[in-house]
Amino acid sequence: MENSKDDYKIQSFDMETQKLLKTALKDPSSVNLEKVSNIIVDQSMKDQVFSKEAGRICYTIVQAEAKQTNGNVFRRNLLNRLQQEFKDREETRVRSLQEWVCYVTFICNIFDYLKVNNMPMVALVHPVYDCLMRLAQPDALMNEEEVDCLVLQLHRIGEQLEKVNGQRMDELFFLLRDGFLLQDGLSSMARLLLLEILEFRAGGWMLSSTAHKYYYSEVAD
Repeated sequence: MENSKDDYKIQSFDMETQKLLKTALKDPSSVNLEKVSNIIVDQSMKDQVFSKEAGRICYTIVQAEAKQTNGNVFRRNLLNRLQQEFKDREETRVRSLQEWVCYVTFICNIFDYLKVNNMPMVALVHPVYDCLMRLAQPDALMNEEEVDCLVLQLHRIGEQLEKVNGQRMDELFFLLRDGFLLQDGLSSMARLLLLEILEFRAGGWMLSSTAHKYYYSEVAD
């Protein structure tokens, strides 16, 4: 992997933790992988930039461990921790909107990166959908931060998610369409984002160049 990609955005950690993560990326059997997974999840929950990077780090550690010992200790610990945070998601959202948005970004990132036989991990499909469904509820649509998170995740993994469960994607988009058409009090930015994602899926998870110009010049303005 070329150097520019090799830093994995881990500079925000203290030196000892950086060293631990660097070792985990190259020689996972020599470190405590439960500790590593907890560090990655904790940081992802509070650092939005890192939550977008974390999937790639986890993917590298999973690959290295499989190659080295044919083990999946790291992946198991990571999934256990994701499940624990998933159970507490409503409390997290009430306590800190930023943490909640970071969690959704992180779990979607893991869904995007970690595959089994080139297929998304079945264990993550429903939790990811449940998080996105939560972001599509009327109270969440009133928060631009949540709408923005929802739309970003759908851009990233919507097509993959639809392939593994099209029915739930239909349900999610019924909520988004109703929110767009029927909900009072949405900000003009939230409306624009919702309209864009409705068109994006209707176009087969692509935007026509005209639509792209329309939305992105609006957003830039």
